[in-house]
Parts: sequence; C-alpha cells; structure tokens
Amino acid sequence: MAPSLWPFRAKPDLDPAIAEAVARWRALPERDGSRPPSAGRWVVVDVETSGLDAGRDALIAIGAIAVTDGEIVLGDSFEVVLRQERPSSVENIEVHGIGGTEQAEGLAPAEALAAFLDFAGKDPLVAFHAPFDAIMLKRHLDQHLGVAFRRHWLDLADVAPLAWPRLAGRLSGLDDWLEAFAIPMQFRHRAIADCLATAQLLLMVQREALAIGASTTGRLLSLTGVSRWLS
Repeated sequence: MAPSLWPFRAKPDLDPAIAEAVARWRALPERDGSRPPSAGRWVVVDVETSGLDAGRDALIAIGAIAVTDGEIVLGDSFEVVLRQERPSSVENIEVHGIGGTEQAEGLAPAEALAAFLDFAGKDPLVAFHAPFDAIMLKRHLDQHLGVAFRRHWLDLADVAPLAWPRLAGRLSGLDDWLEAFAIPMQFRHRAIADCLATAQLLLMVQREALAIGASTTGRLLSLTGVSRWLS
C-alpha cells in the first residue's frame, strides 16, 4: 500500500455553521450515472496553488463553473481565494496573478472550502490533468474540514485523446487543445478563466461521447484514469 501524502491528524474543530454545511453536503445523494453524458450538471474545477507539489504546496484559490444540460451556465459559477498566513513567492504570483494583499484578505480556508462543497454538491467534477486538482482539494478538505473527499472526476487530458486520436500525438497540455479548437483564453492561470476554457472543451467531448462508446455519464467517467486512480 502506498504511503499517505499527508499524516493522520485529528478532526478539526469546526464553527457550527461550517459543520452544518459539511453535514448538508454529506447528506446529498449521489448523481445518477445512467443519464446521458450531456444531461444534468457537471462542475468544471481549477485550482491555483503556491507550487506544483500537490502533496505539500498551499491551495490559494478555487474556481468552478457548471455545465448543465449541454450548456455553460455563467451564472452558476464559483471563485474563492483562501487566506494565506504568508503570501506565495513573487514568481508564483506572476503565474496566477493573485497578489499578496488578495491572499492575506481571502476567506478563512474552512469557510472557503465549505462554500466550495456547497457549490459543487455531489455532481461529477471535471478538470484537465485532474489528479493535481483532486489531490489538492482532497488534502485541504481533509485538513480543514475533516472531509474524505472521494469524488468522481472526468479528466479531459485522458478523454480528449480518445475523442480525437489523430490529434493526440501532437497535443498535450490544455493550451495545445485550446489552440487546436480555437477556444479563446483570457487571463490564463486565473482559476475561473481556466474553468471557462475547460468547460468549452468539455462541451466538445460530450458531443463526441457516443463515438467513443460513452452512452452514459458513468461510462464517460470510467474512461478517465483519475477515477481508477482515486479508487
């Protein structure tokens, strides 16, 4: 058995309002995996961090946007900056654009993460290179809320090459796929902007779902490596 990325810790002592929000999230039913891939709500997620080590670096911001019944719902979106004891490095700030003052004035981590749970619910999550986002969220939700966050993720880095195998050999990162399909990208590496671009790629994957043998949401999720990895 592989060693844990973070040590055992006692459950956090939560503010009553946050504890109630966590309890509400735990009580939510799981979404129906038999629905068509374009039906229902998906939540596209992106995180900004203090570095590239998902097991150690700090979670700075979370962005998310809903794709419901085959449409991006701009009004159903979420963005939060988590309060940091110390700002991340200048080099790191140049990547995501979240300055030291904004980091110092962010929401308390437990409050920010509870708000994310409330937004995401139990809908399937989507990201490009999802293991990084999954580990960061899992680690911080465990640390600050005592939540074992085991969710279904659709990793577009896994599934897009199945939908367009002729492109797979020359495209790797999100920027490559966005450029290939002329998906506009503004403010790259700001979490909510990355979510909007990724959501457009998700719509294209949903349209190709039947062609890659994914007639249901559950089947589409099964094509991504991160779901197998997290289990």
